[in-house]
Amino acid sequence: MPRSSINRRQFLASATCVAAAAGAAGAFGAGGAQAASRRYTPDWASVDRHPPAPEWFKDAKFGVYFHWGAFSVPAYDSEWYPRNMYADGSNANKHHIATYGNPSAWPFHHFIDGARDRAGNTVRFAPKLKSEGGNFDPEEWAQLFVDAGARFAGPVAEHHDGFSMWDSQVNEWNSVDKGPRLDLLRIFTTAIRAKGIKLLVAMHHAYNYNGYFEHAPAQTDPGLKKLYGQLSVKEENQLWYDKLKEVIDRAEPDILWQDFKLDAVDETQRLNFLAYYYNQAIRWGREVVATYKDGMNGKGEVFDYERGGPADLTAPYWLTDDSISSNSWCHTQNIGYYSTRQMLHSFIDRVSKNGNMLLNIAPKADGTVPQVQKDILLGIGDHLKRFGESVYSTRAWTAYGEGPTKMGGGSFTRPTAGTAQDIRFTRNKANTVLYATVLGWPGSSLTVTTLNTERIDLSSLTSVKLLGSTAGTYTDLPKRTQDASGLTITLPSSAPYSAEAYVLKLAFSGRIPGLRPSAGAVGYREVNHSGVAAVLPVGDYTADDLTAAGLGPRTLSSLRLAPGYQVIGWSGDHFTGRSWTFTADNADLRGTGGNDRVTSLKVQFRPSTYFRVINVTDGLALDSGGDVASGSDLKQWSWDGSDNLRWQALEVGGGYYKLVNRANGMVADGWGATTDGSAARQAVWNGGNNQQWTITHRGDGRYSIANRTTGLVLDGGGTVPSGSVTKQWTYGNSTNLLWTFTAL
Repeated sequence: MPRSSINRRQFLASATCVAAAAGAAGAFGAGGAQAASRRYTPDWASVDRHPPAPEWFKDAKFGVYFHWGAFSVPAYDSEWYPRNMYADGSNANKHHIATYGNPSAWPFHHFIDGARDRAGNTVRFAPKLKSEGGNFDPEEWAQLFVDAGARFAGPVAEHHDGFSMWDSQVNEWNSVDKGPRLDLLRIFTTAIRAKGIKLLVAMHHAYNYNGYFEHAPAQTDPGLKKLYGQLSVKEENQLWYDKLKEVIDRAEPDILWQDFKLDAVDETQRLNFLAYYYNQAIRWGREVVATYKDGMNGKGEVFDYERGGPADLTAPYWLTDDSISSNSWCHTQNIGYYSTRQMLHSFIDRVSKNGNMLLNIAPKADGTVPQVQKDILLGIGDHLKRFGESVYSTRAWTAYGEGPTKMGGGSFTRPTAGTAQDIRFTRNKANTVLYATVLGWPGSSLTVTTLNTERIDLSSLTSVKLLGSTAGTYTDLPKRTQDASGLTITLPSSAPYSAEAYVLKLAFSGRIPGLRPSAGAVGYREVNHSGVAAVLPVGDYTADDLTAAGLGPRTLSSLRLAPGYQVIGWSGDHFTGRSWTFTADNADLRGTGGNDRVTSLKVQFRPSTYFRVINVTDGLALDSGGDVASGSDLKQWSWDGSDNLRWQALEVGGGYYKLVNRANGMVADGWGATTDGSAARQAVWNGGNNQQWTITHRGDGRYSIANRTTGLVLDGGGTVPSGSVTKQWTYGNSTNLLWTFTAL
């Protein structure tokens, strides 16, 4: 699986509700005809109209796919073996020479068409069906996916290696003409659809001709040029599209998942693909999903995080692809695995943040699924079988959860097991039931700190129940109290059954009351803090941005604000027209004239408020030092309430802020630093870019503070003593670079 980067803007928001129910799944060449209300044309304005995440996709939550192909035969290194075997001196290269011979004489395509290794054994990707005496049973695979609780599943139909796992008419290097001589895509489509779950087809072929085989020698045979991605750019782009068209026509996938490097594919062909897929779906009478990591506008398609997810609620609805293996996506000799607990807890976390999870397994080349992989899938399935009502068909709430274990924060973030102090929230679609999943047994009582009296009115709470070990069974938990510390619930003295996570069901007489956010604002489509909600961190939101966040322009009817924040709304897009400023909760904007009239808005720190700015790692407060000279270093100090530690965040235009100290009136200054570790300073305000900062919400009320001139962020420096200098550093995953703002 390739390393991909995230460079699109993400909006932290609650789940949205759109999309009609999905149509029938259909089979090869089948599917009900549906009169198209409109057709898509190959341009962004048209394909951007496609609803990215239909209701069935948001309900499904969990899917399974698998990396399995000719790259599985050596069972060494990873699914990138076909690339790495040609890289001189790499582990794969050394292994290949020792086991098979020099790649110039024993090339990758021998794993497809067959050849003898140095020991005299015939080597070829040739799985044999169980019905014919082999180990490959696609029906068993499909049943495993169902038992795992997957609501969608499917194959990698082509990886970066260029080998098509179907009866391709445009690529002679396919699984019918060579290798196993089986139409594997058709086999899997039939088996998966027979189980009544949605079909996903994964395609990775954009990278085939954009870097994967860069170390392989130049080919002269036309067919091998095609396999190794060595055709002309025009031919490669056409082949990329033609392969997708074949997959669409043959499999009619409900989800067409694509890996990275779409941004290197000709834009015309990308648009041709989207228009063709969406128009075919209209003909089939179904709602489909196209995913991307790059190369798309992101309006009609679903963004996919590789091996990760966001740190907080994120909209629009998203997907992550992850693997049960920590070191390879295909089967290898010494493959390592994450635990069931790690995978399950990370899955629950992702659902709470408005996403789905696609989990990869790694079968052996002969079609055997190792028992340890089955056990991980069945462990997830056990949780979903018992507690599925808290996962399937739910939506994210306006807070994803609480607890010490932080998960996500981008792509390539390790799956993490939580603790009995970690809770993740979901809600039913009617917004009358709140589920609190506890990632361990907490003991005889549990305090849900999010549900404290300062943030939510629980007078309409009618019952709290513990989901039983069998689906549809419950234990009433009548003893509960709410105060400023949270909602405390009395539980059985010991866990009534064994589970990797336990679920509380909180039912209300009406809709779940609106929750006061810990940072930024929550906007609602209806008065009294009800209806569709969007969590809005600090930032500027155009009409398109509000739509992406799940609220939409001219729909805002009520607001809840975190202490110290304000919202300015405009009647026109891009912050034009009449404006309204909201500095406190407002249950009905009709009294202000702004009800259903806000087309764009900004969420800001309130100018009149002073904040305590605390580093997440060291717990120290940003400190001016008081009466010091202009140019003095910024420091950090244990919070003592002094004016030295109090700061205003004042917007100066363009989304930039100046940080003003209460004691001396000076502002934080990047001082033109260019290297990591440079000191942050303070100076009299002069309007320069070096005194302007972007404050970006990174989840859980944590922010990075980046200088406009240097591009570096404020850095606490780790576990340091009071009086230490505040530095600047390139932004990364360290909590040294994160700060909280608490209104005073």
